[in-house]
Amino acid sequence: MNQCRNIDHPHCTFWVAPGQHACEGGHAQPAAPAAPTAQPANSSYELLSAVRNTRAPQANVMEAPEPSTPPAYGKLATPMRVRPQLHISGFDPRAAGGRQTLKMELRGMPADCAPRLALQLTSELIPNGAVRQQFVRSIDGDWCPVFVEFSSRDREHGQYQITTQVLSQHAGQAARKWECTFVILVPRLDASLTEIHRIFLSTHKNVRVMADDASIARVSGQGGHSMDIDVTARNAGIAHVDLGAPQGKIDLGFSTIAWDEDLIEIDMPAVKQAHPHPSRAASFVNAAPEALAQRHVRLFALDECVFGRFELVDPEANALLHHYTPDGIDSAGLTRRLSGRHAVIRRGTQGFEIEDVSRYGILLDGVWPGKHKPVALRLGMRIELSASIKGIAVLEVTGLMPHGVILHRIDEGARAECFVVLAPDTHPGFPLRRVQTAPSAAALPVLFHLDGGFWHLDAVTGKETALAPTVQMEKLARVAPHTRFASDAYPESWIIRTGGVALETETAAPAAAEQGA
Repeated sequence: MNQCRNIDHPHCTFWVAPGQHACEGGHAQPAAPAAPTAQPANSSYELLSAVRNTRAPQANVMEAPEPSTPPAYGKLATPMRVRPQLHISGFDPRAAGGRQTLKMELRGMPADCAPRLALQLTSELIPNGAVRQQFVRSIDGDWCPVFVEFSSRDREHGQYQITTQVLSQHAGQAARKWECTFVILVPRLDASLTEIHRIFLSTHKNVRVMADDASIARVSGQGGHSMDIDVTARNAGIAHVDLGAPQGKIDLGFSTIAWDEDLIEIDMPAVKQAHPHPSRAASFVNAAPEALAQRHVRLFALDECVFGRFELVDPEANALLHHYTPDGIDSAGLTRRLSGRHAVIRRGTQGFEIEDVSRYGILLDGVWPGKHKPVALRLGMRIELSASIKGIAVLEVTGLMPHGVILHRIDEGARAECFVVLAPDTHPGFPLRRVQTAPSAAALPVLFHLDGGFWHLDAVTGKETALAPTVQMEKLARVAPHTRFASDAYPESWIIRTGGVALETETAAPAAAEQGA
């Protein structure tokens, strides 16, 4: 028997059996030189070798491939299925009651999806209950990360779901949708680091914890002089530090938790048709309002809704206000003490807020907030326009929703109108959550703005109805009798502009009236 003679493996110590073309380690052997024919096989060992060489190759003998024939590695490799994933990082459950920022990255998305993907997150932790952002593809084909902020302040400790939807819509392509739901842990304020990680990992079975090869970084030490320790637990690793109350200054830094969530593609419903009556301002008109009901419910779906003085021609505001007396509208008196742009209501990071932009000021619960200083609205807040003369126009916040706010007049114009300010193109979700309403607002229908127009939502069945002047309003929930939908926030002003045309022409007002509102 000879040792291995493969030149690529000079240190191989395996033996090569007589007549074999590879050693026991599988290394191919060079061809042996042909034996001279004139020399007889005069030894029994050589005779035995000659007999073995004449046998047929055994089935279990692995023949080494010819050097010129490359091995067929493609037959051995099975292509792996790449599933879209949402990589979430930056979460630090130890920051209980503080501000959090989640970093979200897309991985494994199909190459034929749209260059911009809509991201919608829904959770009780997120301000206003939901947030919309976009994933944008970079030049090299990767997806730019998205950052989402929330706060766990005043939140009960426990687990909170965050529902994620990724939508791909592009001209000439079929719409596609992916979904996933993950859980965020809001720990107790006095929870230890070990308890936080143990609870978090027990609720996320698919988390891979690695601190350099899936280990747990543990550091323990006793008191003494100042210590300078750098503990790193990468890729959702756990770092446990126990210093035994040492003396001196200690700076500690812990990594945050990160994990992957599988995005599951679901069937998209049929593409909705465009809203039959798109508008940004409209109203409900009640021909015979009952007690505590208003004749006009003004609807606005704007990023910023400006409240100001009523002007028949070229108004500066969206929600136009009159001063009301017991005898009716006083358009030439105290109405002139309202600014053309008096106050702005918009949706901010902490909900809907109001800002004084006027010359005469506003009072919030009797206090002037200061000019250009937004103040968050709260249920029952009293808003007076203006600050110098009381009683010109007084509103009360009677409804706060994630997608809108409701204001009722509590002055002499209480029977005339109320206002519903909605976030444009925002669905409130079903069932409704985090809705605060006074009795006057609870009697109004649930409305929202989507696809460019206003919608009615049945709070019991979840049925959605696109609002238009042709809709039969008596069949909708919480809509008072004798009510119709007008495509103008101030349809009565159209009658004034046309010189007292009959009420029947109000529904036939052109779209220009809507823009004038």
